Amino acid sequence: MALSRRKRARLIRGTQYAILVVVAVVFALTADWTRIQQAFFRPEVVREMFPDVITVALLNTVIYTGLGFGFGLALAIPLALMRLSSVAPYRWISGIYVEFFRGLPALLVILAVGNGVPIAFPGAILNKYLALMVALGIVGSAYMAETLRAGIQAVPAGQVEAARSLGMSPMRTTIWVVIPQAFKIILPPLTNELILLTKDSSLALFLGASISEYELTQFGRVALNQYQSLTPVLVAGVCYLIITIPLSYLSRYLEKRGGGKKISSPESTGLDVTP
Repeated sequence: MALSRRKRARLIRGTQYAILVVVAVVFALTADWTRIQQAFFRPEVVREMFPDVITVALLNTVIYTGLGFGFGLALAIPLALMRLSSVAPYRWISGIYVEFFRGLPALLVILAVGNGVPIAFPGAILNKYLALMVALGIVGSAYMAETLRAGIQAVPAGQVEAARSLGMSPMRTTIWVVIPQAFKIILPPLTNELILLTKDSSLALFLGASISEYELTQFGRVALNQYQSLTPVLVAGVCYLIITIPLSYLSRYLEKRGGGKKISSPESTGLDVTP
């Protein structure tokens, strides 16, 4: 007797649950839990990592991310406006910048700024905070500029026309009407960019640092070599999740609150926000 579609779906779903339960039981019975605990979770190692993992590593990770994001956003705004400019050389310069730095690995940019700049300019001295601010900002600005550009073009043209009819200049219209509305649209993708920069800050370990400048990845690597256990890596991972999970929920909340408004493509409007 042939089963109905609903019964087949229930049978398939039940089979999948059964397979999952069997795999979980087999793993629970065959795993060496003592060895797993020694490899991944040694309470004495966790105790020795605190409070430095919070007061030094987690704090530095937040600082590096915040500096890079702020610098990147400051670069992204003029880059986005240049992408929309009626002056062709501005569009070319911005386009080359965006495509160039979006195509490079973040590690390469960090090494170029942190190690290459002092070699190329012997008088230039960049401490780790400044080097990471510039490097992460350059990488982040290339992505944020495109996001902001799309957000600006998603602002209804009627808003610009209404502002101009009130006598506002193109520059004032851009600053006081277009950009604020664009930021409301792009807050979710900007939050995602902040998450990406948080993870990219882990590349700071390739620049070397004193103990007071360690971020989470470098702190975990040093502790891993010291204790010969994966516990420090697990603790560092949990600390990253403390930062990124709330940001992920914030991004989804902002997206729902914005009503799921889509960011338009460059061709969808003829909006030119430059003077």
